[in-house]
Amino acid sequence: MLLAGTAATLPMAARATLEVDPAVLYQQMKDAYAKGDAGGWDFRTQETYLSTIFNAGRAYSLQYPDDPAYGELATLTVSIGTGLHYNPLTNHDAAVWWVREAADWVSKHSDDVHLIGQAQALLQRVNSEDDPALLARLADQDANANVAAYPGDTDALLVRVEADWRGWLLTHDSQWRSLALARAAASNFPVAHLPTTWGNELVAAANQASTGNGYSRADVQNAETFIARLKAVDPIRVIASVTALPHDVYLSTLAPADEYFGPMGMSILEIENRLKHINFMLDYDYGNRESDPAMNVVSSIVAMQKVYPRDRDLPMLMYWCYTTLERMTDEQSRDGARRLKAILTIEYQDSPQARKLLGT
Repeated sequence: MLLAGTAATLPMAARATLEVDPAVLYQQMKDAYAKGDAGGWDFRTQETYLSTIFNAGRAYSLQYPDDPAYGELATLTVSIGTGLHYNPLTNHDAAVWWVREAADWVSKHSDDVHLIGQAQALLQRVNSEDDPALLARLADQDANANVAAYPGDTDALLVRVEADWRGWLLTHDSQWRSLALARAAASNFPVAHLPTTWGNELVAAANQASTGNGYSRADVQNAETFIARLKAVDPIRVIASVTALPHDVYLSTLAPADEYFGPMGMSILEIENRLKHINFMLDYDYGNRESDPAMNVVSSIVAMQKVYPRDRDLPMLMYWCYTTLERMTDEQSRDGARRLKAILTIEYQDSPQARKLLGT
């Protein structure tokens, strides 16, 4: 554990886009650790603790990257993230960039061979955004590992079905849909706790399951069993999910209109205006000549996501920028489009914009 006293001795930082009192984040980590230590480390308390580590790590990366605590937080991210079988497809902290940065730091600076191996495994997961089939397999593997580590745990069982369902949405490979239905039909699946984020879509798929719609006979039978179990508890269904974890207020708020992001220092309004102008020029066949301005917008959106991962406009901005880049054919525009698509469809998969991309 890190000590709260360490943060309290830090000097005042210069004006930064994100301003967080490190002592507050340390205290949240200490509180999360104390709660888990006192009550027993179930899946949810481990997830909560990991979330506070992510928040502190992001804050240090953005404000105090040269402070010794940065390395400690990177190490904690790797060790605790590995122990909880972190996977970007089922984790909803929107912290992929920080996990990648932390794992990369550990790989380069640690003398612990075992820890370096853990960092490399995490890097494989966060760098699989361009390989949906691999990411889906890893998500299922990680979810199975947590079910084994936390036998009978409600949240671990939910996340395993979630991993398979999100794997189906990401890859359109029916094996993942079949697994989701089979596991949802199992007698130990906590159907009363099915979340509204992805759960309602699973219910809709089960309701329409028939061999005529491309489902196997086993799928249809599992869907019927799942729906029957759901109807038995529906009046008392608990609307809860492991995704509903506490996040530090500084990492959950909307981005202010007077904040500026990326090398070009763009505000949200500037990002929107640039996208309008670029699309206007594309309408007049400027083509790849708009690639550099569009990539400046990508940099600003990615920088904004690091600071305000819960801003409600982020999915819209990512989708708008993605569709803009798709209008060009040069290599950097294609790379930028792939980067935004990966963030949107993995870290914000429940957004309408992500579903538009996943549906195509």
